[in-house]
Amino acid sequence: MQDNKNITLAAVLSVIILVCWTWFYEKPKAEKRLIEQKLYEETQKAEKQKNVTQAVQISDSKNPNTTSASTEIKNNNVEKITPTTKNRDDILSETSSKRIQISSESLHGSISLEGARFDDLTLAKYFVTSEKKEEVKLFSPSQSKERYFADFGWLSSDSTIDLPKPNTLWKSNSDKLTPQNPISLSWTNKDNIEFIIKISLDENYMFSVTQTVKNNSNKDISLATYGRVNRSKGFEKGTYILHEGAIGVFNDILQEVTYEDLIEEKNKDFTAENGGWLGITDKYWLSSLIPDKNISYKANFNSSYQNKTQFFNVEFIGQEFAVNKNSELSFENHMFAGAKKIKLLDQYSKDFDIKLFDRAVDFGWFYFLTKPFLFIIDFLYKFLGNFGLAILAMTVLIKLALFPMANKSYTAIAKVKKLQPKIDEIKKKFKEDRVAFNREMMELYKKEKVNPAAGCLPILIQIPIFFSLYKVLYVTLDMRQAPFYGWIQDLSAPDPTSIFNLFGLLPFETSTMFTIGIWPILMGITMIIQQKLSPVTSDPTQAKIMKFMPYVLTFVLAAFPAGLVIYWTWSNVLSILQQWFINRRLK
Repeated sequence: MQDNKNITLAAVLSVIILVCWTWFYEKPKAEKRLIEQKLYEETQKAEKQKNVTQAVQISDSKNPNTTSASTEIKNNNVEKITPTTKNRDDILSETSSKRIQISSESLHGSISLEGARFDDLTLAKYFVTSEKKEEVKLFSPSQSKERYFADFGWLSSDSTIDLPKPNTLWKSNSDKLTPQNPISLSWTNKDNIEFIIKISLDENYMFSVTQTVKNNSNKDISLATYGRVNRSKGFEKGTYILHEGAIGVFNDILQEVTYEDLIEEKNKDFTAENGGWLGITDKYWLSSLIPDKNISYKANFNSSYQNKTQFFNVEFIGQEFAVNKNSELSFENHMFAGAKKIKLLDQYSKDFDIKLFDRAVDFGWFYFLTKPFLFIIDFLYKFLGNFGLAILAMTVLIKLALFPMANKSYTAIAKVKKLQPKIDEIKKKFKEDRVAFNREMMELYKKEKVNPAAGCLPILIQIPIFFSLYKVLYVTLDMRQAPFYGWIQDLSAPDPTSIFNLFGLLPFETSTMFTIGIWPILMGITMIIQQKLSPVTSDPTQAKIMKFMPYVLTFVLAAFPAGLVIYWTWSNVLSILQQWFINRRLK
């Protein structure tokens, strides 16, 4: 009996520890890292910037277009621009004459002819607020305070070759990029070497970027392709629930480095042989580069702190190839920039042979559960027409699937509770003799045909299922700005009501730190009722902890998305009904 209660207590404590981790550990730790980072940068002002130089080993000696020895490619045309205080709209207005417009059902924006840079992109189907007035901004010009852009280019170990630079002004054959109208950018250097970038866009978020160089000079040259995603970002604390930051798949292995870890480590290097992808991911959005599958490349994640701004950068540099005079060389790269719709990512993974592309959505440890759960919820959402109802229906389905195990668990709990008076008598009789107490308890269980351990295994099995569904509800894009009923107009946001202003009856706003809404309170009440239906542990310390837990979780989860709190509350209600029914049956 005691072991069973210890395991139950450990399971519940695990939930509380994980939920509280981001509040009481991650936030102070992240703030400490920021302070240490600033101090470090201030003392290292005289240190030279890292020279982005990478040795590239030519792996395909049979390719006649490949140089015959390993070479060093100097990234000497990738500048570091310090963002100004101007906002993106002002900069876009000032540079409108040097831009190619992007227009599709999914994306709006433009490409800068100066540097051939993807630096203006908004998501046409997603909005900043539920009022749907302003589209979500993904990319912004490098000079803006919201700096976030991607570009592709060429590098060479031969410093005499005149390569396109960030300030190079390209020519375009069209003034608009649409799914029906691809564009071609071109620039020719002083040696008559022509550089061409052909860009096409599908109906969603995938750009195809074909880089071609035509060597019309009188000498042989060697070149490599590179690509990068660069952004400036204010410091935000991470969360154990979700990965945000640099991400990539190299040699079929997923690599994730959070913003905080990248600030601390500053630099991470990887090597890939044919295939893979890399980029920067946030909760719902992803910008990623998919290098040409026929090349090997070096990848790098790095960060820097300059002028009170934190910069993050992910980049790849391909192997260097020879381009003989009067010949040409092409690279077929791709770029994804948009919303992390799982079915779309799966389709891209199939169409372009992008390994583990669905892992851009952080499914967590229980991938084999979370992804199927997501598809089931998506089906219920389409069937019921409301994401909140889909959450309730999904919870019912899981409860039905676990009913035999849960029934066994609750039956064991109810039997133990029925024996509570006898257990109290034994405890009082053998208060000073622990061995005798345990012996008498075992005799009682044997006599009454009660197996206290029967409630243990079902609880352990339900923990990964609980966390998987919890994870799905946290990361799924469909819950973003999805309304429920009444005052819940966004299931991905916390319950907006607060007990401290009598749920809106008093004419003042309360701090989000102290907001405890109606749904968190309902969740706390259901947890208290559950405790009343369960036997009290014989250990007084454990009993006090268990009794205090509903109040702790009510406070902590009040700041969590309303959809998660509704799920937890509804799950508790179903458990209460099941346990109540079993208790009545046993009586």
